[in-house]
Amino acid sequence: MSADVQKSSVTVRIAGEDHTIRANVAPEYTRQCARVVDDRIHEIRSKSGLIEGHKAAILAALSIVDELFQAREEMERFQAESATRMAKLAKRIEEALPPSGQG
Repeated sequence: MSADVQKSSVTVRIAGEDHTIRANVAPEYTRQCARVVDDRIHEIRSKSGLIEGHKAAILAALSIVDELFQAREEMERFQAESATRMAKLAKRIEEALPPSGQG
């Protein structure tokens, strides 16, 4: 997502319906997002049989948000582990250096 892209409109097909989306992102990015949503709706419908469109859309949204939350949690865990490792490495480096004033 680039901030310097001007607002553009793109028509995408989600769950068999056309939707015109106007956004400050490149049209291909909007198409990519729409494909993810459409794919998830199709996946849910194929697993659950006949399900109303709005219910499939809600389940798709919940599924995508669940993935987002899991990714955020994983990123936070990785950042915490990285910070711990960096602190340990910095301590080891400081311990390996001669005391200040000696040289």
